[in-house]
Amino acid sequence: MTALDRLAGTIAARKGADPDTSWTAKLLSRGPEKCAEKFGEEAVEAIIEAVKGDRDRLTAEAADVLYHLLVMLAARDVTLADVLAELERREGTSGIAEKAARG
Repeated sequence: MTALDRLAGTIAARKGADPDTSWTAKLLSRGPEKCAEKFGEEAVEAIIEAVKGDRDRLTAEAADVLYHLLVMLAARDVTLADVLAELERREGTSGIAEKAARG
């Protein structure tokens, strides 16, 4: 089991937790829109660090992005397994061909 799998499991377990004792539960209690907003904020912070070229800060922000992506997905009942299955479905397909197939 990877760290990402464990993190996804922790997030799923915190869905019904007390928002006063869990940051994840607090985010989820605010609804999918707030989770999406927080993911967007973290993604922008990662972009800024990528442009600056600060490897350590980019690494930290990328970890935040992954966490908030999983929270956003959980808010809409999409699991990491769902996303991984989609990636596996696309495996071996050219990115250009895959994008064209989506229209």
